[in-house]
Amino acid sequence: MVGVAWVVWAVVAAALGVGELLTPGLFFLGPVALAAVAAAITAALGAGSVAATIVFLVCSVLSLAVLRPIARAHLHVPVISRTGTAALVGRRAVVTRKIDIHGGRVRIGGEEWTARAFVDGDEIAEGTPVDVVEIQGATALVMR
Repeated sequence: MVGVAWVVWAVVAAALGVGELLTPGLFFLGPVALAAVAAAITAALGAGSVAATIVFLVCSVLSLAVLRPIARAHLHVPVISRTGTAALVGRRAVVTRKIDIHGGRVRIGGEEWTARAFVDGDEIAEGTPVDVVEIQGATALVMR
C-alpha cells in the first residue's frame, strides 16, 4: 500500500494544481496542492496513511495561513479589466473649478465630476492636474 499511497497524493496534488490554474485570482487550491505534495513525500518515505493525512492537514492550514495572504497582497487587477467608477481610480484629471472645503469640479477624460481633495483642507487651483485617488458616489477624491 505504501507504493500506491504516494501516487494517490501526487494525483491529488496535480488535480489541485490544475484546479488552481482554472480558477485564477482565488489562490486557494495552490497552497492545498503544496500540502498534497508534502503528503506524497511523506507517504513515499514510508509513513502510514494517517501520518500522510496529518501532514496534509497541517500543511494545508499553514500554507493557506502564510502563502495566501502574501499572494492576495500582490494581486493587482489590471486597469484594463476594471469597469465603472473603479476604472477611474488612478487616472489623471484637471481641476475645472477650484477645489476647497466646499468642493469643486474636475474633468476626467471627457466627463466633468464633482470633486473633493483627498487630504482634508487641501486647496487645489483651477487648471491643476490631479490624480483620482477614490470615487465616493458621484464625487472624485483627488490629489496633486
